[in-house]
Amino acid sequence: MLLAACLAREGPMGAGGAVLPSAQPAAAGQAAAAAPAGPPPGATYLGSQVCQGCHQEQFAAFAETLMGKIFLKNARSPLERQGCEACHGPGSKHLEDVANPANNIRFGPKSVQSVTEQNTVCLQCHQKGRRLFWQGSQHEGRDVSCVTCHSVMSPSSARAQLKAPDQLNLCKQCHPVFVAQQMNWSHMPVREGKLQCTSCHNPHGTITEKLIPENSVNELCYRCHMDKRGPFLWEHPPVRENCLNCHKPHGSNNIRLLKIREPRLCQQCHNEGGHPRTAFAGGTTDPGNDRRFLGRSCALCHSFIHGSNHPRGFMFQR
Repeated sequence: MLLAACLAREGPMGAGGAVLPSAQPAAAGQAAAAAPAGPPPGATYLGSQVCQGCHQEQFAAFAETLMGKIFLKNARSPLERQGCEACHGPGSKHLEDVANPANNIRFGPKSVQSVTEQNTVCLQCHQKGRRLFWQGSQHEGRDVSCVTCHSVMSPSSARAQLKAPDQLNLCKQCHPVFVAQQMNWSHMPVREGKLQCTSCHNPHGTITEKLIPENSVNELCYRCHMDKRGPFLWEHPPVRENCLNCHKPHGSNNIRLLKIREPRLCQQCHNEGGHPRTAFAGGTTDPGNDRRFLGRSCALCHSFIHGSNHPRGFMFQR
């Protein structure tokens, strides 16, 4: 029984860390899937000037981009000195048979190379900084390629060589609901240009939920809303737990990005005690209850709802 328990705990690894035979084919298949796209056997480098002879329009467009200016005029490494062939591979075989798509590396949905192979080419240079956690990220796991969002040859944006004029128009191709919420009257100032999608998300991958670059949602919100950080003498538990308990970050038709209007929002938790369970429980027979919902907002009295440092602020009042 003890031996069976040890084997169950070790899983595919045997005693001493040895890989059991049943796990070897899967590991080999994963390694083959992650192998980068290589040049055709016997292919040699020709130089970017040879590429320019046939692809004059593409070469001229590429030369005006940031990457083109670096590769063609200010190369910093042997890879960058290859110019066009740094990404598309050596071109001798392609020159012999231009119709064969396997003779060079191509990008986009019509490429014979897989998304992983295409991305491997980009990761030769772009593997640090914000791309550090690309492997295993949500976008990588859904076979999103670099060229899905970026256009090396003819970018539409002033920065980051995006395929759309701005991030909002780019992200709405896959996230239309969240972008549509930006059109609500209460919204983050993204469409005004004060924030961008990448102000709160890292599309290249993170180790946290929702591709946020901080350890938690609250830590992300505290970047701008520092007065809500605390510490407070009296803390509001749902506030400290997650800002999303009460707010919709992308946009809402309620004041202050609230998920639902007050007092309904507060009554999801505070449905008992000295206040009525519904906004108009007393009606005309008990006007005292109605006065407690003056302006239909709990925050008119409990104004320090995120936390209070007053000695008697346990009810988050002034």
